[in-house]
Amino acid sequence: MRTQPFPARPANARTGTRWAGLAGGIALVALAALLGVAVGAKPLPLDVVWHALFRFDDSYDANLVWDQRIPRTLLGVFVGAALGLSGSLMQAITRNPLADPGLLGINAGASVAVVIAISVLGVTTLVGYVWFALVGAAVAGVVTYALGTSGPGRATPVRLALSGTVVGAVLTGVITAFTTMDVKSWQVMRFWTLGSLVNRGYDIVWQVLPFLVLGAVIGLSVTGSLNAMALGDHLGRALGARPARTRILTAAAVVLLCGGATAAAGPIGFVGLAVPHAVRAVAGPDHRWVAPYSMIAAALLLVSSDVLGRIVLPTGELEVGVVTAVVGAPVFVHLIRRKRLAAL
Repeated sequence: MRTQPFPARPANARTGTRWAGLAGGIALVALAALLGVAVGAKPLPLDVVWHALFRFDDSYDANLVWDQRIPRTLLGVFVGAALGLSGSLMQAITRNPLADPGLLGINAGASVAVVIAISVLGVTTLVGYVWFALVGAAVAGVVTYALGTSGPGRATPVRLALSGTVVGAVLTGVITAFTTMDVKSWQVMRFWTLGSLVNRGYDIVWQVLPFLVLGAVIGLSVTGSLNAMALGDHLGRALGARPARTRILTAAAVVLLCGGATAAAGPIGFVGLAVPHAVRAVAGPDHRWVAPYSMIAAALLLVSSDVLGRIVLPTGELEVGVVTAVVGAPVFVHLIRRKRLAAL
């Protein structure tokens, strides 16, 4: 009996569904961005927003839209996409489903650099210490990788994870010491560590955008190799992957993405951790799809959380880092419980 070849139609149909999902996600991000421009302490009707966007007349509403809400919303999209992509890369390279951008100590490295800039060098503006955060994130990533590759053996996912945990713990102690001794740095850090998009202008957007774009290009370019390495280094090498090169490029992408995002908005939790788990239910295990899906879903989550933080309180607003923690933690617990039950 002759065996019929496996038809190509299901694969093509799944690919079409994935592309449709990406298009739908982009549309939702655009809708959330429009709400981000319209919603705030002073709500703006959509016709006013439309007029301000396309017929700028130097009115108060037009200046509010262009000078405050557009850069804030743009930064939310870029930071969210960076956190989502860096989280998916971290989980792929460490083969650890609980990995997030903080696993390599990058968040802690950025925070230490900001504390030193404030306490020692007297830097007080966000534009001033954004560069320190980028350098701190990069140094922490390099130290983590150096520790993970030192000694006999190769840089396994477990060694990188343990190295990142050690570096993060040490740097957290340094942060605590500085903020305890210096009230000024504590007052600045207690707002920065919450994660916020408030008072972020175009200067911050343009400063971090090159790092985020470069990190995204590098990160998306290694997704095929990450698929091969998911089977293990030996099989991955047989399939054409180069594990050492892939790890270096992935670590560089995570440093650029997470360092730039943390420098601009502070350490924002649960986005890079929970979003890749959620999108795998739609995109499947293929990292070539998980990565862009994570970027879009994380951007949608962060912008939506920023909008929610503006309307949830009768006066004032919640910082976006607080909202993502409140929203992301239950979702992540639900995903973990569902996967545990499915494994029984």
